[in-house]
Amino acid sequence: MHKNHFAHARKFVLWLGAALGLLLLAGCDLKIVNLTPSTLPENPSQIYTISARIESKGGNIVEDSVVPHLIIDGQDLLMKKSSLGSDIYELDYQLPPGRDEFAYYILVNYKIEESNGNTSDLEAYIETVHVKIASRYVLSLGANRGPVGARVSVLGRGFTAQDIVYLEGSPTRTVYESPSSLSFFVPAVDPGHDYKVSISGANGSSPVGTFRVDPLNIQASPASLNLHVGEQQPLTFTLPVTAPDGGLLLDVTTDVPDSVIMPEVIVPAGSTTVTVTVQGGHPGSGSLVLKGYGAGQVSIPITVQ
Repeated sequence: MHKNHFAHARKFVLWLGAALGLLLLAGCDLKIVNLTPSTLPENPSQIYTISARIESKGGNIVEDSVVPHLIIDGQDLLMKKSSLGSDIYELDYQLPPGRDEFAYYILVNYKIEESNGNTSDLEAYIETVHVKIASRYVLSLGANRGPVGARVSVLGRGFTAQDIVYLEGSPTRTVYESPSSLSFFVPAVDPGHDYKVSISGANGSSPVGTFRVDPLNIQASPASLNLHVGEQQPLTFTLPVTAPDGGLLLDVTTDVPDSVIMPEVIVPAGSTTVTVTVQGGHPGSGSLVLKGYGAGQVSIPITVQ
């Protein structure tokens, strides 16, 4: 009697251990790796590719038994093998009009071969994935380094006239060119450093990349200005190298704005010099200042009498 109870208990334990072993083995047979980014750039077709890598982690999966399903918007869609690899599956999904986000999960049916030659049907899945569609995104900076005053392009999609480019949190003079192109002038910041670039506007804030501001020496001639009220005098700025594409903006400031009348100063692309005319305004004395050049700034004393 006791032996029979013991035998039954022993069989139950062995059966339970085998079942648990099979479950543990099944959990290790297959791994689903989601390959779809959490943010996708908007496109005119509103068709987005959802992909995943299905990795076999054991040799007991029955060949060609792996069937991945994309569960999205209440639909059960079969994913197909991608040309990118034998273990990558994908599906192109067209998002309904007006949508800027979607959610999905992936369910995989497959078979494993047991030690006794039989097969078992199993499944694996990943938790729900949420994806947002970005109406504005940045593809690249036109350059990753340059001096103060350089004009730098930003290429992307979804730009508006309200977008402002920031260099490490400081707004720049930004030029809206088209929905796919902006440009900005490198502001008067300390050279020799890397600065994070971002775009902010009605569509929120987007990171752009990193821009290094290089030091650049500049000379002014004459080194000082003495003018009478209404008198004009040429002032020439000279660079050691040619100005980059888009020209080089020399953001000249002064502590006597009522005494100085002068136009915006931009060295044309491919040129090393620019000459502007400075006119005396109200009497006063102070300086014209260029920040971010030479040892930190270039100062040109000016007196109007």
